[in-house]
Amino acid sequence: MLLNGTGDVIDDYDYPATTEELIADCGEHTLELPNGSEQVCDVLDRIESETFETPEDARFAIYTAVSDKAVGRVGYSDRDPTPVGSPYSPDAVSF
Repeated sequence: MLLNGTGDVIDDYDYPATTEELIADCGEHTLELPNGSEQVCDVLDRIESETFETPEDARFAIYTAVSDKAVGRVGYSDRDPTPVGSPYSPDAVSF
């Protein structure tokens, strides 16, 4: 994910800051994601209103609220076995 200057704006912002304040002041910035892009206002609209004490808090909120455009393959994990009945499970093969 490329913050395209949003990180600098977040770092320079006066904290504590609310979600609404960040949307008003940083919302027009665009995040470049692997499968598209999103505006910061759309990302922050997904979370409940809260007060961020530090730039790191705001950054983590943005990281966790991006859509599936930020993920390579939705539902993919090379670490965990696929749960039974998952729509992402591979086709069964019989030998």
